[in-house]
Amino acid sequence: MSKGTVSQINIALAGNPNCGKTTLFNLLTGLNQKTGNFPGTTVELKIGSWTGSQQATVNLLDLPGAYSLYPNTKDERVVVSTFLDIQAVHYPDAVVYVADVNKLEKHLLLFSQLKDLGVPILLVLNLVDQALEEGMKIDVEGLSKSLAVPIFTISSRTGLGVPQLKEGLENLIKELPLFAAPLPDYKLSALERQVASKIQLEWREPGTYRALLIAHHASWLYEKQPSKSKEIEALTSKVGFEPLPFQVKETMARFDWFTPIVAQNIKKAVSLSEKRTNLIDQWVLNKYLGPIFFLGIMFFVFQAIFALASYPMDWIEYLFTVTNDFLQSTLPTNKLMDLITNGVIPGLGGILVFIPQIAILFFLISILEEIGYMARAAFIFDKLMQYFGLNGRSLVALISGGACAIPAIMSARTISGWKERLITILVTPLISCSARIPVYTLLIGFAIPSTQIGIFNLQGIAFMGLYVLGIIAALATALLLKWILKTNEESYLMLELPDYKKPVFRNLYINVYDKVKSFTLEAGKIILIISVILWGLSTYGPGDALQQAEKEAISMAAKENLSAIEEENLIAAYQIEASYAGILGKTIEPIIQPLGFDWKIGIALITSFAAREVFVGTMATIYSLGSAEDTRSLSDRMMKEKNPITGERVYSIATSLSLLIFYVFAMQCMSTLAVVKRETNSWKWPIIQFVFMTVLAVLGSLLTFNLFS
Repeated sequence: MSKGTVSQINIALAGNPNCGKTTLFNLLTGLNQKTGNFPGTTVELKIGSWTGSQQATVNLLDLPGAYSLYPNTKDERVVVSTFLDIQAVHYPDAVVYVADVNKLEKHLLLFSQLKDLGVPILLVLNLVDQALEEGMKIDVEGLSKSLAVPIFTISSRTGLGVPQLKEGLENLIKELPLFAAPLPDYKLSALERQVASKIQLEWREPGTYRALLIAHHASWLYEKQPSKSKEIEALTSKVGFEPLPFQVKETMARFDWFTPIVAQNIKKAVSLSEKRTNLIDQWVLNKYLGPIFFLGIMFFVFQAIFALASYPMDWIEYLFTVTNDFLQSTLPTNKLMDLITNGVIPGLGGILVFIPQIAILFFLISILEEIGYMARAAFIFDKLMQYFGLNGRSLVALISGGACAIPAIMSARTISGWKERLITILVTPLISCSARIPVYTLLIGFAIPSTQIGIFNLQGIAFMGLYVLGIIAALATALLLKWILKTNEESYLMLELPDYKKPVFRNLYINVYDKVKSFTLEAGKIILIISVILWGLSTYGPGDALQQAEKEAISMAAKENLSAIEEENLIAAYQIEASYAGILGKTIEPIIQPLGFDWKIGIALITSFAAREVFVGTMATIYSLGSAEDTRSLSDRMMKEKNPITGERVYSIATSLSLLIFYVFAMQCMSTLAVVKRETNSWKWPIIQFVFMTVLAVLGSLLTFNLFS
């Protein structure tokens, strides 16, 4: 590659966890980013476009945080495989290495390893504003000369130094074709050189240190090429190369190299942030007060979801009602108008009304992550998690499951132990995800009065109770799996507790925007498709069944002396029962009737397996197929729905609670099953998971209905 020919390059942002790498990534890319997967893995990769370069199209890759190129977790393995596969689509042409200047010595291990790979690299010292405020003295020029790398000082929180970094990136891009691989800072022993040389000669792997890393990691690097893996292992064992002792030796040698450099060029003062952090942690990490503090935070989160979201939810619902009324009064009466006003709009409106609650949930969880609390929550509950066969990191996955099970399950890759990771994957779907919020909100209104007890709302308490029930079920299941699954692996938690810091509102905004956008678009696509299909199934039926149903309804309305609106609603009820949707619901009704569910609920149970939030959209579509003049909200329509035989409310307290319990325990959606299959690389575990959760949901629902009937 010669100078001037670069048209598109990949620049990787690398660093330890909690170094501010993702904050810088958000600062450089803004909303101009997307999420994909690393080729051949299930690990999410954020790719952003940086438009600051005049030389090339620049893709910024936000790599997972890692401590070294000797990985303990699947996240770290991704970083290693990214830099060892020079043929990969996302192979970095250069690296921006982000390090916390306050903890530079710890962060230089991975930096020195990446530098020895010969990849062009810039060192970015982050949080320099905080360091200078606390009296730290940094000799940037001396540090740059000693480490033989360009260095930039920034604050990703405030944007300090970012313009200079962008200029440095532009210069790096201009010089990329002229870069030559430097001599490694780590001096290889004779045996290491011998192993690396043989791998270079045999497999034409470029770079001595790169070849040595292949010798260390051949067993998992070439899982899909077992013959190559065995050949490399045979080669290394023949000459007496044992990876673990050499890894320890290399790590110590690297610290011996850069520790004096850091000490010479960085003079630390007494850190106010460390003092503040230690003072707060005396309370937050206290073994008695810590869990109470955590539960208090979670209680506040669930109360906020109900209390703060009520007004914007009312406005959104009103907007959809007004829009639908306007379209019904202005558009000509035909099948297309009927599809729009009775299918698409009610289906989408039934889900978009819950955006405020989703946004509040993600906003509050993001704040906890930004200030550094989530790592402490994992630390606090590590011993408790181990009792249940889990790991402190499992708590992060379980809490993330409150947003969505799919990324939560994928986050379990940071757990090093196979058993703990598998248990975390299997129990995470029992944690109520954000897709269940619309279902819970709708059904709680039928079973629990909106009574204020002091500053607390009774429905908010019930809402939290459903989440607590899911947590109890997850822990009980984990305990059961701990006894069933056998392994010789030892459990440990390696975790760095970052200093407390102010949240970066740019990060909060991007995170909430990204999550709400994903929720809305992904759910919207599914709901739109299902709404159209459901409208078709509800509008058409076999033969002249709908015409006969209309005649029966008109006759019944005449006998009962019903009003025009009541007659239209009765016709709609008779026709949907005679439609294909009604036939489907009637077919499964005998199976679900003992749970207190009718055929309409049965239809929603089937459609909502695509995504839990589809339940509300389905009910909105079903109950909108009535009089055009009847503009009651969905909850009002469902509240007044009566059993045509008994005359009792369909959504009684018993039925509503039974349905709530069913949705607490039932498998969330087919996408969750798919990601479990990908993460476990087998259909065995998702099938076991689905059967177990379905049985648990049915038994729990049956017991609840009979208790409250």
